[in-house]
Amino acid sequence: MGCDGGTIPKRHELVKGPRKVEKVDKNAELIAQWYYCTLSQEQLRRPIVACELGRLYNKDAIIEFLLDKSSDKSPVQAASYIKSIKNVTELNLADNPAWNGDKGNTKGDKYDDIQCARFICPVVGLEMNGRHRFCFLRNCGCVFSERALKEIKTEVCHRCGVPFQEEDVIILNGNKEDVEVLKKRMENRRLKSKVGKKSKKCKSAELVSQQDITEDSPGPSEVKTAKGDMNTNFGERKQIVFTKSTANGSSSTSGKVSKVLAGTTKRSIADREEKSEAYKSIFTSHSSAKRSKEESSNWITHTAYYF
Repeated sequence: MGCDGGTIPKRHELVKGPRKVEKVDKNAELIAQWYYCTLSQEQLRRPIVACELGRLYNKDAIIEFLLDKSSDKSPVQAASYIKSIKNVTELNLADNPAWNGDKGNTKGDKYDDIQCARFICPVVGLEMNGRHRFCFLRNCGCVFSERALKEIKTEVCHRCGVPFQEEDVIILNGNKEDVEVLKKRMENRRLKSKVGKKSKKCKSAELVSQQDITEDSPGPSEVKTAKGDMNTNFGERKQIVFTKSTANGSSSTSGKVSKVLAGTTKRSIADREEKSEAYKSIFTSHSSAKRSKEESSNWITHTAYYF
């Protein structure tokens, strides 16, 4: 029984050590991130936009994604947080003079340098191929290498001169830590915008209500003019009535004057009784102003101001 016919080896005898995990090619990963759109997987072409997490997209792909309102729309994690075109920024990129484009290798007989990037940093000159960290500014969309911002510290954009803060700098295709920091900034920014919109709506509603109140209630100048008009109208009416009474030659002027005063003024009898005797003596209806027929002069001497 010497195993002359041979034996079948078992799996643990053939496999030596732990099974190796297949590694993703770094070059292929960098090319996918920096040369192709994250949403449509097409080659990047101008206009190129970037989201608040630093991912690159073609602008037309974002517009198509936002306009697609169909129910069978497949959920895309790479663009689930993009709700409007305001959530992306159009990038202001600097062309690489050493890049020939797709026309250089049409026949396939020329070496195609994959590492040659289409865009570069306008300050330092580093190529935007994923080997170096790049970032952009949310305010203006200008793209620079992180080395340029660290070496030349300033609060103004190197290219267009727009002021910016540290929160406005977004890393392009950053690592997991960078993405987490950018997510927190994005959430805080959107919360602030919501609170600001609510406060603006409240202020606008208050302004509208105040305008309605001011339109309904007359101002002090309008009240004064109304009172002046009433006084002038009262004087005119009083004078006209007196001239008519004198023209007719009526002797009972006190009775007519009291009727005019009762018609024009809206004062009650109780208010008149509360006044003092000195105030009452001003009016012709007072007992001191009354005259007998003997004391009254001839009708020829009557004037418009005769009481």
